Amino acid sequence: MKNRAAIPVLPCHCASLRKAARHLSQAYDEALAPSGLRITQFSLLAAISLTQEGEPTLRELAETMGMDRSTLGHNLRPLEREHLVSLETGRADARSRSVVLTPQGREKLNQAAPLWRAMQARFEAGYGKGPSASLRASLLRVAGMPF
Repeated sequence: MKNRAAIPVLPCHCASLRKAARHLSQAYDEALAPSGLRITQFSLLAAISLTQEGEPTLRELAETMGMDRSTLGHNLRPLEREHLVSLETGRADARSRSVVLTPQGREKLNQAAPLWRAMQARFEAGYGKGPSASLRASLLRVAGMPF
């Protein structure tokens, strides 16, 4: 049987980004575990709380998160079931749906935030504060590239 470690890694930007994303997601999920949230859920709650109106439409939240609406819906369902968010008729347009952070959602976000900040600090301690900021900027640039 061949040694699996000997399998060469493809020189693929996407595969490398996905591998790093899986590794970081696991680390953040473990760090956030005491709160009962996963990093995807924490990120959604944080994005909702940071929007100017506090009630982004599904379309706006999907664009902010860089995901399609069906994936967003899949990720919002557990948060809605736990009463951390609610979906309501849009104020500006009754045909749209807005995502609202509930009081329980805000409380859960506030409980999880110190765990997230600690993981951010762990990452920066290992990778470096300057390189971390540069990496984040580069990744956001990649996320905005037209293909």
